[in-house]
Amino acid sequence: MRWFAFGFNAFGQIYVHEKLIKGECSDAVNEIKVSSPTELAGRADCCLNTDSQIRASWSRRASLHLDGGSRVCLAGFGAVLSSESCSSCMKESRGCKDAFISESYLTLAFPDRIESWDLQKEEETPSWSMEIKKESHGPPLNLPLVPGGYIATKAPFYRSLSPHLKAKSLALSAEHAILLSASGAVYTWGLGSHGQLGHGDLTSEEEPRAVEALLGMPMSCVATGSWHSVCISDGGDLYVWGWNETGQLGLPSRGLRKALQEQCSQQAGTGAPCQDGSTSPPEEPQEGEKLDEVFISIQAFPALLDITPSCEIRTVSCGSRHTAAVTTTGDLYTWGWGDYGQLGHQTLISSDEPQRVEFFRERQMCVFDVVCGPWNTFAAVVKEEVA
Repeated sequence: MRWFAFGFNAFGQIYVHEKLIKGECSDAVNEIKVSSPTELAGRADCCLNTDSQIRASWSRRASLHLDGGSRVCLAGFGAVLSSESCSSCMKESRGCKDAFISESYLTLAFPDRIESWDLQKEEETPSWSMEIKKESHGPPLNLPLVPGGYIATKAPFYRSLSPHLKAKSLALSAEHAILLSASGAVYTWGLGSHGQLGHGDLTSEEEPRAVEALLGMPMSCVATGSWHSVCISDGGDLYVWGWNETGQLGLPSRGLRKALQEQCSQQAGTGAPCQDGSTSPPEEPQEGEKLDEVFISIQAFPALLDITPSCEIRTVSCGSRHTAAVTTTGDLYTWGWGDYGQLGHQTLISSDEPQRVEFFRERQMCVFDVVCGPWNTFAAVVKEEVA
């Protein structure tokens, strides 16, 4: 297995460039914005192996290694900058089984305890910890879920959940949460100002509330961005809801279309091609002519998103304002905000339509997992077997 990444790299989350190592500040596009998938390889990522997993926050990347001596290595803001050795592994993480990272804290799950470490401070002991009893039956819970509740991104860290929910997985944004139950039901709570809770309105919820529009359709995966949410049905269908200002739902966005139109109009006079490859701006409807396309800024109910005909989705992840999904055939599709190259199309273009990342298909690579940071994307791939 190999990990590739693209998008925001101002703190060396994807690769460490020489100016960062020397402590020099630079705003060069090719250092901060990585638009082409770049492998997390070399000596600084020497620990990456077939059992590695990625967790990401805005300025950091945590690599969770689940081999014999399981541990977490950090890259990005505050990590030891070196292009010659992997010196960023936390000795305190030895033996951990899972990890969860926010901008302020790294939470580690051990067989007998949970620890949260303050990433802003250099401390020899965790900021918070709790003992846990090993479950004797049922599948292991994945962070941020813990027995009886979940770990929040800020204090108080432990939040209880009703046992009636029978939580299977949980995705957290800064302001809202989406929970998948063992039966496949979806529950949301928190801030609802952008329709991200999926209840058909913009109100907030203090307690978990079932998304009624999805009842009767068992789901297998949930994910959340800053103001949008997504889930996958047992049949591989993708449902989206919430904010769509930058096309993160994969639905027509007036903001993106208007921005592209303005840019093309400005470039038309110079003869330079538009970012979509054309040399002329999109045609505006004439007077009396109807614009059939319906633009969506907020989608307060779950909407079925068709990526390609007869395409089943295996897994999905959300950045702050972009989304990435992996199909059962090993293709990666991305859409939404792309100003830092986080869509992987080797441009800085945003898109309100799911597009396949051709980089991996051209190299006969199958993508089987994807993890989005707020402004970047990490993809796990294997070489495609040729019959």
